Amino acid sequence: MSLDLFRIGFLPLVDAALPILARELGFAEAEGIGIELVRDVTWAAVRDRLLYGHTDAAHLVAPLAIATALGRDRPAVPMAVPFVLGLNGNAVTVSIGLGEAVSLGETLGDPVAIGAALKRVAKERRDAGRPLRFGVVHRHSSHNYMLRYWLAGVGIRPDSDVEIVVTSPPFAADALAAGEVDGICVGEPWNSIAVDRGVGRIALATAQIWRRGVEKVLAMRADRADDRRDGLLRLVRALHAAAAHFVDPETVRESATILSRPDYLDSPVDAVLRAITDRIRVTPGGEPVHYPDFMFQYREAANFPWRSQAAWLYAQMIRWEGMAFSPRDAEIAQGVFRPDLYRAALAGSGAPLPGASSKLEGALIEPIGAGSTQGRLVLGSDRFFDGRAFDPDDIPGYLASLP
Repeated sequence: MSLDLFRIGFLPLVDAALPILARELGFAEAEGIGIELVRDVTWAAVRDRLLYGHTDAAHLVAPLAIATALGRDRPAVPMAVPFVLGLNGNAVTVSIGLGEAVSLGETLGDPVAIGAALKRVAKERRDAGRPLRFGVVHRHSSHNYMLRYWLAGVGIRPDSDVEIVVTSPPFAADALAAGEVDGICVGEPWNSIAVDRGVGRIALATAQIWRRGVEKVLAMRADRADDRRDGLLRLVRALHAAAAHFVDPETVRESATILSRPDYLDSPVDAVLRAITDRIRVTPGGEPVHYPDFMFQYREAANFPWRSQAAWLYAQMIRWEGMAFSPRDAEIAQGVFRPDLYRAALAGSGAPLPGASSKLEGALIEPIGAGSTQGRLVLGSDRFFDGRAFDPDDIPGYLASLP
């Protein structure tokens, strides 16, 4: 039997795990799907391969799919995100010198306390004509928006008090080592590699900024998703099966060994394993710190593409790019996330399927049962570090309330 082949672009990051494991462990083949993986070094290259038909789907930073549909930086192309490849899994890592200047401890610190110390150093550096510089992986990335959200929330003005530049994930540790940046916000394993090389230390996990922050997604051109709907639904089922395998404590070493291969992440197995098991080495030579849900998968319908998550990303996009709110653009942004395709793929599987497609983001402190059309769904805390909540039905009001 010939397999329905999907060429999927990716960057060497731990959260590229699901298409890799679906290919390597037979989950794709069981669904009649073949996966060919195409590795790149920048998100722009991953996006361009997708748009020009060199790949069929992509492991992509979620905001870039939205920006592409809205025509930011290039002509608009309708996009479809039927599956979220993971929540969080990123960190803010600073140079050894900056870590000392803000008095980082031996564990992950409090975002507000670290922010207060960083604000003092940022002012000193700005006044001296040498502003702090942070590297993020793309202008349209959750890393950029999460970093900016935290900085603004502690009184540091991005683009005024500090500089934010783009650096490719595989070169982020090199940029830190060369002194080109004072800090990076990047996905694993590149924070851990910076720490293990002795050139940086982890200040925060992005899960401390937004507990359930949307991160990478499976993205396709909308027309390709329509044309290949049957194959896409089977691909979603394969990825969902890979996610269940990924979170199984009995399989984590197997997964880390596969991901670390030269043709995938080309990284030390231990660095990958630490990320998968929520153990973060924050200081060079230090003992790993356990931070639950550092990289969140599978549970609580984590792979469901909530339209409200897309709305939050759109809100941050217009916040930081000086654009006016547009109801039409908000609808396009939310329409990129396709819960209908997720539900169609997993109907009858027993997987919990949320009854709603949108929700109040950041409002949950304790786990709570949520309405579902299939299975039992419990959602855990999804708090933002500043205690704010985001209502996708009132984006202008939300933006007006922000510092």
